[in-house]
Amino acid sequence: MSRSLPQILNLRSVAAFVRGEAAVLAGIAVVSGLVLAFFTLADEVIEGDTEAFDTALLMLFRTQDPSHALIGPLWVQEMMRDVTALGSFACLGLLVVGISIYLLLAGLRHAALLVVVCVLSGTALSTLLKMGYDRPRPDLESFTHQFTSSFPSGHSMLSAVTYLSIGALLARLAPTLALKIFALGSAVLLTILVGFSRLYLGVHFPSDILAGWCLGAAWALLWSTIAIWLQKRGQVEQPPTETQGDRPA
Repeated sequence: MSRSLPQILNLRSVAAFVRGEAAVLAGIAVVSGLVLAFFTLADEVIEGDTEAFDTALLMLFRTQDPSHALIGPLWVQEMMRDVTALGSFACLGLLVVGISIYLLLAGLRHAALLVVVCVLSGTALSTLLKMGYDRPRPDLESFTHQFTSSFPSGHSMLSAVTYLSIGALLARLAPTLALKIFALGSAVLLTILVGFSRLYLGVHFPSDILAGWCLGAAWALLWSTIAIWLQKRGQVEQPPTETQGDRPA
């Protein structure tokens, strides 16, 4: 059956919209998947279905004697304490302040605002979720003091929010593919290292860390998608590398 002219024009407009907003639509799809993964994992935690998984992974880094002391030499334990500090509120806060000042000086004030709002809103969300789920910490000897509940891991979530947001921003500013890959790869590596340090030190269950990664990555990607959407509409400054370059005579 042949289509009428209005139907054909409508299909073409839909196809043009999908092509023009491909990055935004892809971002929304991935964010939705990550959020779904978080809530699925949260349901498993509430029902107690992750207990065997959590215990098995935690005990990989503990001796089998009654003391359940950490395995590995003291220098490894000290190194893990240093790594876990990369996901602390103080360290991430200083990083966000420094990046925001740089963006302001570079004339990217809207980008600076988006970074600050992303991290602050992510911190508020993490705090609310911890209060809501109120999961006790692992009953193991720890080398760090803990003041909040266990689920989701705040260090894992906020390191994902902060490092992935900054990595995505640097990737948009990078002039070459290699630099883009380096920026995103470094952000992912730092996020993974912080989460692993929380597992090694025994201050979080593995499910706490996985949940923090899922929601933190979703939050960072959501705000990166918002930034792309606003840039297309001229409401956020375009990166200098996208507006400069040689033009044909």
